[in-house]
Amino acid sequence: MPKRIILMWMGLLGVILLVFGFLAFTQQARQNVTVPASEFISKVENGDITRVTIAGNQIHGESKGSIGYNSYVSEKEELVRALHDKRVPYEEKEPSDNSSLVGLIVKIGLAVFIAFLLLKMIKGAGANNTMLKQQTSHKAKLFDQLEKKTFADVAGVDEAVEECRDFVTSLKDPTKFAKLGGRSPKGILLVGPPGNGKTLLARAIAGEAGVPFFAGSASAFVEMFVGVGASRVRDLFDHAKKHMPCIVFIDEIDAVGKTRSGHTGPGAHEEREQTLNQLLVEMDGFEPNKGILVIAATNRPETLDKALTRSGRLDRTVVVPPPDVRGREAILRVHARDKKMAPNVDYTAVALGTAGLVGADLEMLLNEAAIDAAKRGQNEISTEDIERAKEKVFMGPERKSAVLSAKTKEIIAWHEAGHAIVGWFTHEAHTPHRVTIIPRGMALGLTWFLPAEDVVLRSRKELLADIKVAFGGRAAEKLLLQDDYTTGASNDLERASEIAERMVKNFGMGDGLGFGTFAKKEQGYGFDPSKGFSEETAVRIDAEQKRILEDCESRVLTMLTDKLDLLKQLANTLLAEETIGVDRLTAILGPRPVA
Repeated sequence: MPKRIILMWMGLLGVILLVFGFLAFTQQARQNVTVPASEFISKVENGDITRVTIAGNQIHGESKGSIGYNSYVSEKEELVRALHDKRVPYEEKEPSDNSSLVGLIVKIGLAVFIAFLLLKMIKGAGANNTMLKQQTSHKAKLFDQLEKKTFADVAGVDEAVEECRDFVTSLKDPTKFAKLGGRSPKGILLVGPPGNGKTLLARAIAGEAGVPFFAGSASAFVEMFVGVGASRVRDLFDHAKKHMPCIVFIDEIDAVGKTRSGHTGPGAHEEREQTLNQLLVEMDGFEPNKGILVIAATNRPETLDKALTRSGRLDRTVVVPPPDVRGREAILRVHARDKKMAPNVDYTAVALGTAGLVGADLEMLLNEAAIDAAKRGQNEISTEDIERAKEKVFMGPERKSAVLSAKTKEIIAWHEAGHAIVGWFTHEAHTPHRVTIIPRGMALGLTWFLPAEDVVLRSRKELLADIKVAFGGRAAEKLLLQDDYTTGASNDLERASEIAERMVKNFGMGDGLGFGTFAKKEQGYGFDPSKGFSEETAVRIDAEQKRILEDCESRVLTMLTDKLDLLKQLANTLLAEETIGVDRLTAILGPRPVA
């Protein structure tokens, strides 16, 4: 029988015994009155008592009413004489304590009830201890060798992989560096944008070294209760010491590793600092943790506390950058291993057309292509499936159910044709790759541009080209609708204004303003309320931004006016075909001019 059922029945029995004992006791107390011996004899002499029971020195008399009288006499002669004189019948029997039974019942009931309470308290204490242990235990997961990754699974970040080979050596043969007086690195800080493979690289280090791998997020350490995070850090490293040599991977380390403010207070702020302090001690405190390699990952290294990134803790910073075209090709080949790819898939061409995508995006791209191919009933993934997946990733899913009027479709066609023509004949702009008037995502139409190569630096002419391309849609609408243009260019105008503002304020590209920057900088926990420059400078900044935007607008209107026939032809083609690619653009607009 389960313990819970036994405890329930014990508690119920204790309550029943207590209730019956209490009722018996109160009933006896209510019917019998204890009086002194002299008063009892007086009641006998007065005829108030009709019958008497004598049990040793204890006497009980029944009255004419419902009340009985109890008493105790040391000498019974006087009582017996009074009973004879009044002819009151009486009997003598062996002494017995009726209250003893009641007392026994009460004692048994109390014992059972107290035992029940003690068992509940012990059980509750155990539950509280279990809850406390769960709260303060670490949340990191221990990966076994069945989930092993190696450097062969990591592509596109060759330099980062080479940097990490030293850590594999230190885990496999800790004495190799010590022979020359060197010290094995204690920690790595992986820095890079999300999706670049920081976690995969950490798992590959563990797989190459063949050691256990504890993985968790820094946010799992921080709780509402102060001290819980520090306890979890201690518990994590206690577990890691039992599996040395091993790797402890902490993702998003900036959740607890931000620069300390220098003051403490109640709540999560103090909890975060206590957690960071405990982490610093565990990594390099009085008790060294040889055999534990700490790997941390973040995309905001500038926010980390200097004590965390000093030598002896996170010894080395490894940058995991976005992949270049060769890296993207290698990543595509890695993710294509477990997929049925067509033999004619050109991974180099796919890599060239996916500039800006990182490892996680490329994995999603092939996955979308596999899903699309399966839905079409194909046996393998073709280049066309990958192209459709690219359109979905870059441009959003098609909304074929959207019902647009003929006039709206014409405006959208002219708008997208304007973007395409300005981009086609402005050689500093990216090449228009695909144009559609089918609604995708939140957009009613899209012009998709692809860079000819990976973009590292942007020149002033290239930024101005971006502004011109953004103005192409509104300029085409003005040529079609004159002064009655629509709101369809709101996002384009916002983007153009942002580029012009950054050119002047951030990049020092404004005429007559020199090479200084005028952007607000973050100060402490907020922003500096002052602009950092005078009102006269602010007027000059606004004037320069306006000049850039007006000059680009004028040049775009002039270009589209000169090429009005091409604009009409391209818009009509879009209305007829809805989506056209770069080959169709070349056929309509001619070869794209080069610088």
